[in-house]
Amino acid sequence: MIPATDGSITEIYGLEHKTTIPRPLFLSGVSAGFPSPAENYIDRKLDLNELLIKHPAATFFVRVAGDSMVNAGIHHDDILIVDRSLDAVSGSIVIAVYNGELTVKRLQKTGAATRLVAENPDYPALLLTGENSCEIWGVVTSVIHRFAP
Repeated sequence: MIPATDGSITEIYGLEHKTTIPRPLFLSGVSAGFPSPAENYIDRKLDLNELLIKHPAATFFVRVAGDSMVNAGIHHDDILIVDRSLDAVSGSIVIAVYNGELTVKRLQKTGAATRLVAENPDYPALLLTGENSCEIWGVVTSVIHRFAP
């Protein structure tokens, strides 16, 4: 395991595409007012693998530690779905190895400057220069965030 810059990544998981578990997808939105019988609104079955993983051979998961990306909706202990086959463009949230340490940040390219930017003002941006090394491992496509403890 590579240590994390600012404690961003604690674990890396491979993808095991063994089974599909289709669940009901409801045609209508969920009401925040009075409940209604939902059974009449089932549109089709939805497999989360199908929804969240476009390139299984290039997909892996990482667990987040720390709060450097909270303003992007990424919290401590969340699991990120990462696709290595996607091109990292300015604005992408990426998993990167920066000076030998694994981190999650937003890639920002402005003019000739390229930075890895935290989504928390308590963390400084990491300027990419010839003096430091950086390798982009993949682009974050989704975050799995639990509400229940």
